[in-house]
Order: sequence, then C-alpha cells, then structure tokens
Amino acid sequence: MLLFLFAVLVRQGISESAAVALGIFILHMATLVSLVLVAGYFVVTDPGWGSDALAVLERNLRIPIGGAHGHIEGFVPLAEADWGTILGALVFGFGTGLLGISGFESSANFVEEQQPGVFVKTLRNMWVAVSVFNPLIALLALGVLPLEVITAKENSEQLLAVMAQAGAHEGGRGLVWGGLKTLVIVDATLVLSGAVLTSYVGVTGLVRRMALDRCLPQALLKENRRGTNGRIIFGFFLLCTSIAWVTGGDVRVLGGVYTIAFLGVMALFATGNILMKIYRSRLKRDVKASWAAVITALVAVLAGIVVNVIADPAYPGFFLMYFLPTMTVIGFMFIRTRVLKLGLAIIEGLMQRINAVTRRWRNALLDKIDEINSLGIIFFTRGDDVSNLNRAMLYVRANEETKRVKIVHVYRDEKEIPERLQADVEYLDRVYPEIDIEFVKIKGTFSPELVDRLSKQFQVPKNYMFIGAPGERFPHNLAEFGGVRVII
Repeated sequence: MLLFLFAVLVRQGISESAAVALGIFILHMATLVSLVLVAGYFVVTDPGWGSDALAVLERNLRIPIGGAHGHIEGFVPLAEADWGTILGALVFGFGTGLLGISGFESSANFVEEQQPGVFVKTLRNMWVAVSVFNPLIALLALGVLPLEVITAKENSEQLLAVMAQAGAHEGGRGLVWGGLKTLVIVDATLVLSGAVLTSYVGVTGLVRRMALDRCLPQALLKENRRGTNGRIIFGFFLLCTSIAWVTGGDVRVLGGVYTIAFLGVMALFATGNILMKIYRSRLKRDVKASWAAVITALVAVLAGIVVNVIADPAYPGFFLMYFLPTMTVIGFMFIRTRVLKLGLAIIEGLMQRINAVTRRWRNALLDKIDEINSLGIIFFTRGDDVSNLNRAMLYVRANEETKRVKIVHVYRDEKEIPERLQADVEYLDRVYPEIDIEFVKIKGTFSPELVDRLSKQFQVPKNYMFIGAPGERFPHNLAEFGGVRVII
C-alpha cells in the first residue's frame, strides 16, 4: 500500500524536500541516541532480568558459538573453540552485518548537485554513523534482551521496538519504555516513507539517465502533463511488488537480495577506481585512494557477497531472477542495430515471395537504422596527431551506433592550427568510408560555455561529445561539462 501511495504521489509531481529530509534525519538521530542511552542505563543497572549489573550481557556472551541454547548438540563453548570456529563466526557475522548498511551505493548520484568537497564529508558522515550506531546497538541488544528473544523469527522485523519495550513491565519505568517504543515505531514509519520516496525519485533519475545514454528504450522518457515519467514510476512499483510477492514478503530474503545488489555496486565502484588508476591516471581529482585501500575494499565486498551466498544459497536465485532480464534488455540496446540488420536480411530474403507485404517492414527497419546512425558525435581535438585521431575513430566505430562524426578544433589564433590537421581528417575520412567525418574549426576558448553552445548549435547531447584525457593543468573540472566523455 505504501509503495502504491508514493507511486501515485510521485507521478503527481511530489519531490524530495530538504527541510523534510532534515527533520526526519534529526528525529532519527534523536531516536537512536535515546534508544542507546536508555538501553545503556538498562544494561548497567539491569532492572528487568536480575539483580546484578550486566547480567543479561554476561549470560548472552557465555552462550556457546552456534546458537542460543548451550545444550544443543554441536555448539562449542567459547573457551573450547579453536581459531577456525571463532574465525568462521566472525566472517559470517561480518556478512550478516552488511545487511544493515545502505546509502553509500546511491550517494554518488548527487555528486554533481553538491558543492566541491561536500561529497567527501557525506561519505565520512555516513561512515561515522554506521560505525557508531550499528555495533553499539547490536551490543546493547545483547545486554537488554536474551539471545533467544533476539533470534526469534517473530522479532526479526521489529527488533528495535522489542528492544525499546524491554523494561516496560518494570513499574514506573514502563512509561519511559512505552514512550520509547512509540518513538521508535513513529521514527521507523517516517524513515521508511522517506526511503520509499527517495527510491522513486532516485530510480526515475537513474532510468532517465540510462535511457538518455541509449542503454534503455527511449519510450521510458515519455512524460505526462505534469512532467513526470509515469512509465518509469509504475514500472518500478510493479518491480517492487513482484519482488515482495516472489519472496513472500520475507524481510530476511529481501535483505539478502539487496545486500548482493548493494555489494555488487560497491565492488563496481572499486573496480572503476582501479580502471581509472590504470587508464586515466592523469585525470585531476580532489581525493586519491591508495592501491592498498582500493584492493582491501574490493576484497572485503567480494567476501561479503560470498559469505551471504553461502549463508543462504536462495539469495542469488532471487537476485538473478531480476538481474538477468535487466541485463538482457540493456545488452539488446547495444546490439539493436545488428538485430535490426539481421531482421532486414531475413525480410529481404522473403521479399521475393511476399514482396508486397514485406516492403513496408523493410522500409520501416531502414528508417530506424538511418535514424540511429544519423545521431551525430563530436570529438574535440587539441591538434592530436593522426594516431590519436585514429584511436578516437576506432572507439566510435566499436562502441557507438552512428555514421556522423564532427572533429572540432578550438583555436584562439589561426596560426595555432596545426598544418596537417585538415589533411589528417581528410585521410581518416577516406580510411573510414562508412563514417561521414567532418572537420570543424571554432574560434574561441575550450570551456563549459563553448561546449554548451556547440551542443545546442549541432543538436548533439553533451554525453555524445568526446575529448581526450586532460592533464593536471586543465583549468576546469570534468563535472562542469555536464556529461562530456573522456575516451582516449
């Protein structure tokens, strides 16, 4: 019901509010701090489960590795456990702990909307919050609740609320604990609502970006009269609903599927960083992560994926059920011209027998191929030699579905134009007869403003304007160019 409600609201044009988000954040922090303080007092004084302080925590910590009841066969007391058993418990605990982490994978979506230096602080603040509250609340839960209560299936979806009412039966303290439980429930409801709204806004932006980059069908970009993408919004609603139905609403399974996706994205971040270090080492950047840090992070997230898969082999099945069809659609978008050409070849073979019927289809496919190939590309050159220009053309031929390329040279004085540049472009035009290569000279200074003007003049999106890797003395940040790509 909550998913459908927010789907309707987002379709009507509702968006995120910084003031509301700040209010929810303050309430959430206040709730967690209150829970930590009250639970901490409970642990120290132990008013509900015994007369000795720390009695519940000590009892839980004495339980053998493997379960909540020491009499179960196969459980090993900690004092008798070998390092292999302890290490295994730590590794699986690490994997389980990753179920409670989120936010890092989507924070990169807002880099271009933030002031310089803010993104680093965002990551730091999230890291501090996760590093403090997650282990602290887990430890306090062991001090407030018996382990059999923590591991009970009926408490898996409301453990913080159960933790918040642990002392509600103790006389006058019941008012405090009862109020805390209510606060936790209200906070959880607001945070969940904010997360659902953010997911709709975030996935709409993501799918729009992928559709603009021609990774997803252009039909998804259709807007309604309110300027929102209803097809994306309700498509996401149906996707979420189907996942909940397939998993039977099991929060643990949903968390496992999310963890695989989350860790997969984080692994791609680390992999992307490695590739940038190898192929784009000259790019100017504000923060540089060491090789050791990147490799350690990559190994950690891959280990987290493996541990969660081992813990419950059903997780990958649910994940692949949605991942593979999505990748199939994206993969088709990259080879759609070839598929259309295959269809064209088949139709041309049949035209001899059913010429009248197939002529209309043939013309439609040709028009579609011409439409795709007519989309132009611009490559800015500083006067590169013919080998670099050839590398750019090889990239275009291998990765882009276009037959029109403009090679643009921006100059301040005509005397600065390399003498052989015109001849080199004409030579490439002969080498690649299937591509219409045009040489354009623009007087001015290469800047975001010039790129924006040329994008409008030639009707070429900025994400289909290419440049070579700039050096460290380049006066602009790449983000200022609004999507211009570095290809060599």
